[in-house]
Amino acid sequence: MSKIPLKSIKGESIGDYEVADHLLVLDKGDQAVHEAVVAYGAHQRAGTASTKSKANVSGTGAKPWKQKGLGRARAGYKQSPIWRGGAVAHGPHPRKYTKKLSKKVVKLAFRRAFSAKVDQGEITVIDDLALGAPKTKEFTAVLKGLGLDRGALFIVDSNNDNVLLASRNIPKVEIVTAALANTYQLLRYKNVIVTKAGMEALENRLA
Repeated sequence: MSKIPLKSIKGESIGDYEVADHLLVLDKGDQAVHEAVVAYGAHQRAGTASTKSKANVSGTGAKPWKQKGLGRARAGYKQSPIWRGGAVAHGPHPRKYTKKLSKKVVKLAFRRAFSAKVDQGEITVIDDLALGAPKTKEFTAVLKGLGLDRGALFIVDSNNDNVLLASRNIPKVEIVTAALANTYQLLRYKNVIVTKAGMEALENRLA
């Protein structure tokens, strides 16, 4: 069993949370993590960059000047990429950058990233994350109590409007449910805070 510090929302230690070793993977999965992060980055690209080829640039099809006798370089059309107002050579066109990963690779990548966080002691479990009102001041007090000054990833079992509204103006803080957390988010944040209910949901996902 691996032990994770268990704290109250005020940062007071209330024991340890134990995670079964069979849920963690430390001896494989590095390549899966790499592929998952690359795929995530690729999915963020809009793929809408577009340039005009010589077929799309308006202009006459007549030869600008005769082939020989003028002492100038040969020119066949005014849409040439080397001319001002001409086409773009080998420019980008709309395309999809998405990469396909199998479910097994995605799951292995997440387990590997989560296991590394547990092994490095960068995960903290809190008993609950409930705020009385959607106030940034209240969420800032939670961060201060947990000793967080660089921000963190908070993993919960389900979304809470008060928590989402209170945290949205705080930089480098992200709230995500256990069902939607991904490998990139785990690697992006040094500190990962998981509610007790969120941890149980994560264990069901890892099993």
